[in-house]
Amino acid sequence: MACQPARLRTSCLLLSHLFVRFLPFSFLLMATFVSWNCRGFKNKSMELRDLVNKHRPICIALQETYLKTDKHNIRHYKIFSKHHIDNRASGGVAILAASDIPSIPLTPNTNLQAVAIRIQTQSLVTVCSLYLPPSERVNQIELNNLVHQLPSPFIILGDLNGHSPFWGSSDSNARGQQIEKFLADNNLCLLNSDEKTHFHLPTRTFHLVDLAICSPPLLPYFSLTVDNDLYNSDHFPLILTDSRHNPINPFRPPSGAHLLQV
Repeated sequence: MACQPARLRTSCLLLSHLFVRFLPFSFLLMATFVSWNCRGFKNKSMELRDLVNKHRPICIALQETYLKTDKHNIRHYKIFSKHHIDNRASGGVAILAASDIPSIPLTPNTNLQAVAIRIQTQSLVTVCSLYLPPSERVNQIELNNLVHQLPSPFIILGDLNGHSPFWGSSDSNARGQQIEKFLADNNLCLLNSDEKTHFHLPTRTFHLVDLAICSPPLLPYFSLTVDNDLYNSDHFPLILTDSRHNPINPFRPPSGAHLLQV
């Protein structure tokens, strides 16, 4: 027999209360994504811990991980990685996904330094971590093929080493022009403003080379800021927030709590 309206409303409220009460830790937080060129994964364990404790991201896209194997663990996160094609400890990308949130790896067919997953936030979102070395020639077709393999909606996070006035650079280079064409040809949206993301130590100048790109459906909901700490790298982390994920009674850990141990 069908429920009466009043009983149905009561049941729904009870289920809603139980759902919020028993949500995993990460679901009780604003959905935050981080992208960072860490300049080495193994020697940045303390910095990663600090970054997680500060922003509590559900997903971290890393570039220049300098890893050669997958034998690395980080508490509370699953690691999806792709190493440099010649297996040297240089370059490389990874995605850390909160272990209590559903996520699955994708396997894009590409020679680019790219790794991708799908993760459940307010909806299924594809996240791709991409590194384009400044000295390597990148085929435009390869870039287009990568984006065509990413289920929508998606975000692409990475150090792309492009300069363009379109995202606040004072100059332009060939890579920047290539990225402009990539955005236009695939109807993609850029989340960056003009905040600098890279400190070039030899010249002691700041540049914007780390980008956050998304498919159009995500543009109204995602906002981007740049952390003011380099965390012993030469790149500032990008902090993205999904405004669709607005939890009730978010859990706040006690001051000084360590949410991450490596």
